[in-house]
Amino acid sequence: MRVLLVEDDPMIGEAVQDALKAAGYAVDWVKDGCAADTAARTLRYDLILLDLGLPGKDGHDVLHAIRAHDDPVPVLILTARDALSERLLGLDSGADDYVLKPFQMEELLARMRAVLRRKEGRSAPILSNGVVTLDPATHIATTPQRQPVRLTAREFALLRALLARPGAILSRSKLEDHIYGWGEEVESNAIEYIIHSLRKKLGNNVIENVRGLGWMVSKSG
Repeated sequence: MRVLLVEDDPMIGEAVQDALKAAGYAVDWVKDGCAADTAARTLRYDLILLDLGLPGKDGHDVLHAIRAHDDPVPVLILTARDALSERLLGLDSGADDYVLKPFQMEELLARMRAVLRRKEGRSAPILSNGVVTLDPATHIATTPQRQPVRLTAREFALLRALLARPGAILSRSKLEDHIYGWGEEVESNAIEYIIHSLRKKLGNNVIENVRGLGWMVSKSG
């Protein structure tokens, strides 16, 4: 999953970025409202974490611009503005959730998972296509023939991207978008290596290769 982090405080931004990467998210971090506006219009994100007190352009204005373009991307506001009027304004302007600073990363990650579930139209916290089951909270994957196994951040990110759209073929570049953020070097054959590792842990039938197009998981087991 690709996340846009909009945060001008370098200490908070770095801590959140590191935690998101460790949790298997690809993260693009911008530090002002104008850059956030440009990024949101240029790239497609699965979720945006948006501070309100930003230089250049206020977070409320960034949110308004996102919704004015009919962009359905989930937006989770992160801010120290705790007044009820601020929370109501953010939610009524199109934010999907509101987290007050300071916050625990465990809570932020849980709220992100909840927002993403709503976006994907599912209520169950577990992803499954009948062949493999994946718990986004623990990164544990399970198949009927093998013991549950905890995945690395990149293994989790790749498998989650496939399980979010069973039956859909995802190209190499699309999978890389779910793994690498801005400024991260895309390693040669990284996708093949991760898929090989997943097959070794979960079985060769979990991920299918569609020659010349990409990879997929079956729509039903």
